[in-house]
Formats: sequence, C-alpha cells, structure tokens
Amino acid sequence: MTRTVSIAAIMADSGVAFGTSGARGLVTAMTDEVCFAYVCGFLQHMGDIGQFTSGSAVAIAGDLRPSTPRILTACAAAIRYMGGQVAYCGFAPSPAVAAYGFAQGMASLMVTGSHIPDDRNGIKFNRVDGEVLKPDELAMRAQTVTLPDLFNAEGMLALPEECGPVIDVAVPYAARYVDFFGAEALRGLKLGIYEHSAVGRDVLASIVGELGAEVVRLGRSEKFIPVDTEAVRPEDQKLAFDSARNLGLDAILSTDGDSDRPLLADETGAWMRGDVLGILCARALGIEAVATPVSSNSAVELSGTFAAVRRTRIGSPFVIEAINALLPDFVSVCGYEANGGFLLATPVQSEGATLGALPTRDAVLPMLAVLVTARRQGVSLGALQAQLPARYTFSERLQNYPTAESQALLARLQDGTREDVLKRTSAMFGELVGRATAFDTTDGLRITFDGGDIIHLRPSGNAPELRCYTESSIPERAASVAGAVLEMIRTR
Repeated sequence: MTRTVSIAAIMADSGVAFGTSGARGLVTAMTDEVCFAYVCGFLQHMGDIGQFTSGSAVAIAGDLRPSTPRILTACAAAIRYMGGQVAYCGFAPSPAVAAYGFAQGMASLMVTGSHIPDDRNGIKFNRVDGEVLKPDELAMRAQTVTLPDLFNAEGMLALPEECGPVIDVAVPYAARYVDFFGAEALRGLKLGIYEHSAVGRDVLASIVGELGAEVVRLGRSEKFIPVDTEAVRPEDQKLAFDSARNLGLDAILSTDGDSDRPLLADETGAWMRGDVLGILCARALGIEAVATPVSSNSAVELSGTFAAVRRTRIGSPFVIEAINALLPDFVSVCGYEANGGFLLATPVQSEGATLGALPTRDAVLPMLAVLVTARRQGVSLGALQAQLPARYTFSERLQNYPTAESQALLARLQDGTREDVLKRTSAMFGELVGRATAFDTTDGLRITFDGGDIIHLRPSGNAPELRCYTESSIPERAASVAGAVLEMIRTR
C-alpha cells in the first residue's frame, strides 16, 4: 500500500534538513524511508527541469562512515523505484563522482556527512550541470512524493537492495590532474599523506606518486575520524608537526571525510588555512575573478592579484551563484571557501595543457597547484605563503551548542540601529579587541575592530555548533581571540 507525503513534512518530522551542503541529520533520523523520500523528491525536481526521465542513470557514491552503506542502498532503491538506473561509484571522493556525473550528463548524489561526527550523515545532490543551488533545494522541499510499501515499522527497507557493480571514477579523476601537471611536477619532493578515514586517501596518494613525489602514508584509520579542515584537532596538529620533523617531509596532504576539502601542512608541519590555500591556488592558475565567502581571509583583496572579488554567504551554493554572476565578464573565474574547497568555473591552461572546469568543491587541485608552484619557484610552502599580505585567520567552534541559542545570541547583538550594534559589540568584546568600527551581516555577524582584528560569529548550517572565525595580523593572536570569544560565550 502506497502513501503520499511532502518532503517539507519529512524534514519537519525527522529533523533531516538542508544545510550549507546538502541534507544532513542524525543517523537515527536518516531512516531508509527518509533517505528514499529525499531521493524521490530530488529526481522529481530533476524531471521538472528536464534532467531526469525514466531510464536515466544516476551516479551514486559514499564516504567511509558506518551508516553510509545502508543509506546508499536506500538511495539506489529510490532511483530504481523512480524508473532510473543506478550508476554505482562505490566509496569515492565527492568531486570524483560529481565530475563523472557532469561528464556523463547525469544527475548524481553523494552519501556523506563530510567532516561532522559519524553519529550524523547526509546526502549531497548534483544536477547534470553542477551542484544543486538554493532554488533547487526550495523546489525539492516543495515536492510531494508517493512512497511504496517497502519499509518496516522502523522505516527501514524490509528487503535491502544491492547497489550494483562498481564504476571506478577515481581513474578519470586522477588522470585529470596527472595529465595537466605532468609526471615530473612533484619530482624531488617527499610528501606525507595523512590518510585517517578520508574516502579519497588512496586516490590522493596515487596522484601524488604519479606526479613524481616520494609518498609517505600516515595515520590510516578504519574507524571514522571527523577531520574538520577549519578546526583542526590538536592530535592532528601534533601528528603533522611530529611527522614533518621526524620524517623530513616537504609537506603533508590530507582531506576531510568525503575528500572535497583540502588540508595541507607546510614543511614545519603547520596546517595552512584553507582560505590562504585558495588565494595561492587562484594566483597559481592565473585566475581573474574570485568568489569567496565573507569569512575568508581579507588578503584576497589586499594582495591586489585579482580583477574582481565577490563576497558571499557561507556554503558552496552561494559561492556558485556569485561565480555565475562573474562568468559573463571574465575569462577565468573560480571560487573557494574558508575550508579550502576550490571550485574551478572555467578551463585553465598551463604549458600547453588544459584543465577543464570542475564547478564543485574539490580538495586535490588547490594542494597540487600550490605544491607545483612552490617547486617551480624553488621555495618552501612557508616562503610561498609569506608572499601574501600578513593577515591570518583562525576558526573554532562550540560543539553541542543548540542552534536556537546561537541564533538568540546573534539576534541580541544585532538588535537596534547601527550605533546600537557597534556599542553592544564594543561592550562585549572591547577588553579583548578594542572598539567595534564596522559589521557585516551577510552570514552571521562579522565585526571589525579599530585595532584591525575581526570576529565573525555564525551558527553552523550542518550541526548544533557555534562557529567563530577570527582574523588578525598575527597568527597567534587570531587563535587566542577565537578561544577567548568562545570561552566568553560558553561561560556567560
């Protein structure tokens, strides 16, 4: 017996909702039925815009968290129920399955919770021509779907299906970079690969090796580790410092769980900030115009490298919207996020080779472009980073901090006139960073102070966390300010 239900109702009942990057929620809430319904809503919307019909193939893949295989089978069942064919890509990086879908002209989805703990998971959706944007999410939310009688009382498939034979999307993904940079691009470098539980750990090691580097594998884990490229764990900092010192590494490469956000450490083992990596990558590729969230390092403007810089809300859909606005006016356009994820909107050329556009968040390109540039210049990563204006960002978070409390805090700080906001934020943070002189509410509350420091508060779009982004002219100060601000909020 079938039943009809709206995606909006499922979102309200389950708590599984769209954040900054796909639909996410607690694993216990992401039952097979909920995931099945989401995929049906996605494919109905794709049908509405002419990107899915009966018989169309849909590419699917997942990360390495324990709940992913179950959710993948629910997604595969939904695709078949909607008349589609499953192009199963196994456990593969998000940008690899997206690139495959774009190349084949098919919609795709990735089961991943990215960097968040494995008690949560999610589904990322891609159109045939790029990531789903906010209007697509609204259209999916408005869908009403008819669900078949396939689920038990707990919302699980009574008879789970097999996903099917695996399509290896890692091979063309790796070839994309080996063909562009060349087999000698990293020759002479000794590079560590911090593998942990990243789904792209093997393909990353393969790419670096094919580019000529000596590869040293580090820290592989069969248990899921929530590596956040914007809030690196102390144990990951220690691993990088110890490995760089003891093994004589030129750099260490890693990614988050679904391998769409990079993590690159310099020769000392210091993890580079993703927004600095984005600037260096865009400069290395000769990009004219850049889109990046309001939380990213202001060195992108101060460097004077780019003809245009567009600031956005946090999240790849907003960066893509800004990229699309830039495309008519510039030959080369990219976007990047503070987490380091890099979106290449136009083809780029170097030494007779062409790298095609990949308009989804990618971890491999920024790390390779920066390493290749440093090697060509004969300098270390630290020296390459020192070529930029001295602005340093840091991010930290309060975990298990209810979203409602984060929103209430920002509402109190932003209440009233401009003068009220400046007075209130000066009173709250003045002893720490001085007088507030300006603020930006593009996404959360970003406050600039008279000494040049910046504090940016924002509720996470993926989990019950309060994010704090800080910027200063001294790296240690950026870190200390972030810690002090969150401690102030935690104990207030």
